Amino acid sequence: MVSPTALNKHGNKVYYKDWVFDSEKEYKFFKRFIEGKVESFKVHPKFMLKPLVKQDEFNSPAISYKPDVVTYDNQGNIEHVYDVKNGFTVYSIDPVVKLRFTLFASQYGIPVEAVVVRTHDFKVIGFGTTKTRKTSNPCEALIVRNTNYDWRESLKE
Repeated sequence: MVSPTALNKHGNKVYYKDWVFDSEKEYKFFKRFIEGKVESFKVHPKFMLKPLVKQDEFNSPAISYKPDVVTYDNQGNIEHVYDVKNGFTVYSIDPVVKLRFTLFASQYGIPVEAVVVRTHDFKVIGFGTTKTRKTSNPCEALIVRNTNYDWRESLKE
């Protein structure tokens, strides 16, 4: 039996302006909650999590991460790191993805917020910390209508 993985669930790419979104849901999140509402943001910026390490006999590869959208405050500090998903289960967020989220939070001091887009709002859970909300209970997710909240609210209390 093949174990569930987020890697085998590919969406159709959406081309919009200068950006390429990995899925229709990612594009809808951007249109509804980011574009025209957030002053400073980047789509798919690349963050280095671990550099390439040269060994005597081989090289250990670099590890990088490209979140779907990153928003910034007026001083240029990261405000939110968003990764749009279909859900919060292992089918949508596999262990490899969770590891990247943890490496990101460790290196940059802010969790990755997994987002599930709904019609008028989105559910969000912060990952990469010891205070991650329970993903087995959909009621545990924070529900917001815009990005005007503190990322700390996406963690469990």
